[in-house]
Amino acid sequence: MKAMVRSFGVLVLAVAVGVSGCSKGEATPQASDASGGPSGGMGRRGQPRVSAVQTVPVTVGSIARSVTVSGVVEPLRTVAVNSQLSGQVLAVNVEEGTVVHTGDTLAELDGRELQAQLAAAEAAYQVAEAAFERAQQLRDRQIITLPEYEQQRTAHAAAKATLDQIRTRIGYTHVLSPVNGVVTEKRVEAGDAVGTQTRLFSVAEVATLVVRVGVSELDVVELKEGDPVQVDLDAFPGRAVSAHIRRIFPTGDPTTRLVPVEVALESSARSFVRPGFLARTTFALNQRTGVLLIPQGALVGGSSSQAVFVVEQGRAVRRTVETGLMSEGAVEVVSGLEKGEPVVTLGNNLLRDGAEVRVVNGDTAEVEGGGDTAASAGGSDAAASDAGTPAAGSAGGAAK
Repeated sequence: MKAMVRSFGVLVLAVAVGVSGCSKGEATPQASDASGGPSGGMGRRGQPRVSAVQTVPVTVGSIARSVTVSGVVEPLRTVAVNSQLSGQVLAVNVEEGTVVHTGDTLAELDGRELQAQLAAAEAAYQVAEAAFERAQQLRDRQIITLPEYEQQRTAHAAAKATLDQIRTRIGYTHVLSPVNGVVTEKRVEAGDAVGTQTRLFSVAEVATLVVRVGVSELDVVELKEGDPVQVDLDAFPGRAVSAHIRRIFPTGDPTTRLVPVEVALESSARSFVRPGFLARTTFALNQRTGVLLIPQGALVGGSSSQAVFVVEQGRAVRRTVETGLMSEGAVEVVSGLEKGEPVVTLGNNLLRDGAEVRVVNGDTAEVEGGGDTAASAGGSDAAASDAGTPAAGSAGGAAK
């Protein structure tokens, strides 16, 4: 009988222990929720979670849509220098890179044959001139007829024309530079035999360097001569060159629908920019000034419903906005915001309308490290509470 009573007592004790364990196990999820679990709305001991965010004020500035087109740096114009005579090249006075001015002698051709022709032409002219003078005297005394006088006058004019022609051809033996510039190409050497209209040199007028690019017909309508342009060179990364639109060609390519646009670099670029460099020209289109601007990172939501979070009295208020142009990380705000309002730019991905926030501008690590400062307001109280209830802490630990 005593054994039966003892067994019954052990059974009752086991049942009591089991019920107590189940009660503690059910309390664990509640403790998890109270500690700021998936619900995310409350911190420990039922305190609201405070999210750390960074903000920037809404500013007023300028924005423009930009289009970048690649091209090659070229001289304003390049002149081909050809031979006007056939003959042997006696001397070449320049080479690639030589700076020349208008009228400088680039090369000399053999003109000895022309010199002989010049001597003969001068002699013939002297004879014709003397005959014409006698004819004038005889005509004045009515000794010769008018046709005889006209014959001598015509012979004199023909002799003079022949003399001038030979002198002009002799001038062609000196190959002169037609413009101020730099010799960019030399195709002849001393001793070479050249023919008429043979290309000898190319002289580039580098006082103005230009980039000629093709701009879409959809964009060129927003450009005009004199507009500023930014030019970036692969040869000098990070060093932008100021430029402007020199001219817009009157016709476009009917196949590609591109209109040639000529961009002139500033004069200071001549000291380090060379013709042939690859250039990337950026045109500012539809430029707007005096508009509200925010960083692109402040936008949340889809393209059809864009919004931002504005901090008001320590809380994040979701505000629907209408946006305009976007360029270089900036967004134009058409409506929905006022100048100076603080918009959240970092830590806004998990925010909810009305959530309590703490602005920590300048402390990116704290925002990116979690941003959840639920325990910051009452962390010490929660720690003290845990320290005073070791049983509850053990139960929570067991549940985890």
